[in-house]
Amino acid sequence: MNWTLIVTLLFVLLFVRIFWAHVKANNARGQAYKNLAPKDKLAVLKECLLNDPTETNLSNLGDFLKESGSDQEVQSYKPLLEKQLTLANQKAGLEAWDELYVEQSKWIDQIRPLEFDEAENALKEGDKKAYIEHSLEGISRLYSDRAIEEALKHLEPDYPKAKTLLLSYRQLVNACEESRADEKSLEALRKKRDAWIENLLTIEP
Repeated sequence: MNWTLIVTLLFVLLFVRIFWAHVKANNARGQAYKNLAPKDKLAVLKECLLNDPTETNLSNLGDFLKESGSDQEVQSYKPLLEKQLTLANQKAGLEAWDELYVEQSKWIDQIRPLEFDEAENALKEGDKKAYIEHSLEGISRLYSDRAIEEALKHLEPDYPKAKTLLLSYRQLVNACEESRADEKSLEALRKKRDAWIENLLTIEP
């Protein structure tokens, strides 16, 4: 069994949990959403699309990108919407859903978290601590294995702990691949995942 989907879903449940106290999946136009900072709005819109791939959520993301002056297009996501509908109608198995979810998360990660822009600005200003903080926040809002690993590697020269984080992330992925799908095993994975995220966001001198 391919465990990539389970790994990704476990991370998705945590990465934007702070926002679901304010914004429901299809309510990206409410006052709570409007009160968020731009980087948090983008995180919410991406999460909405990933969890509930609909034309409305795709349009909301596209509108935000246009308003932000981005030339990132969103129409290339439509085939993934259609594929999801097809899989639902076919009552496809886990492997097919896994492959789709991997495609979706890779597409989502093409829209870079705004925390990385903050990190670059901090580095230009010579604030290395802020650079590291914003970089780690950005990593916490990535979804695909490749994007997470590349971001950690990029951070290594300025933050040695990134190498340890990369190793422990790969160990977490291996644990998921070797795990069973029963409730007890998934709970153990959740705890390991939580520990990794806590470690990721705990900055060392």
